[in-house]
Amino acid sequence: METTASPTASERLAAYVYLGLRDPVLAHLTARWGRPDPFAWPAVGRRLAGSNLAALALHIVGQQISTAAALTIYDRVRVAAGVDTLTAPALAALTVDRLREAGLSRAKALALSELAHAQVEGRIDLEHMDHLSDAQAFDALVALRGVGPWSAQVFLISQLHRPDVLPSADVGLRVAVQRQWRLPDRPAAREVEERGRPWSPYRTYAAALLWASLSE
Repeated sequence: METTASPTASERLAAYVYLGLRDPVLAHLTARWGRPDPFAWPAVGRRLAGSNLAALALHIVGQQISTAAALTIYDRVRVAAGVDTLTAPALAALTVDRLREAGLSRAKALALSELAHAQVEGRIDLEHMDHLSDAQAFDALVALRGVGPWSAQVFLISQLHRPDVLPSADVGLRVAVQRQWRLPDRPAAREVEERGRPWSPYRTYAAALLWASLSE
């Protein structure tokens, strides 16, 4: 699998200085929360073992449910597949009914099955996407059943380590924007997208700060 290294301390510093100069709210958040690694995904532990397919499977499982619930269901799928880290052949061997027994909705079970078969059949190569632009990778991902914009964007962040991705429809980000800019209502995704335009080319780092602020 192709890998992209996490940013160095100096690269993080440059990104957060850039953001702070362009938005005083982000400058305040950097002073409060430091310079988090926007590509870290500590909650998953060793479940993914460097597999992009396993990561996308977890993103699909985690759509619209808590991280704790997603990890519980994902672990049931791993047990059903008989592997420590999900592989395309192991996942493809599970029927939709067996996936549903792990706690997945029918839509998510179908999506995981489609994901596995697409990888096995060579319709997508999740493990070698570093050569694709953000737009190309996004388009390839959302062409898969059950992979919407949010799942594609968080994959771009967590697996491909792209620095300029803002999942503007993410509920947590919208809540954070409402709180930090003291807005009367939760902003729509398009409002978050518009507010974030000046943050490019480091919108992923801005998202990391906003997610961190939810701990307050």
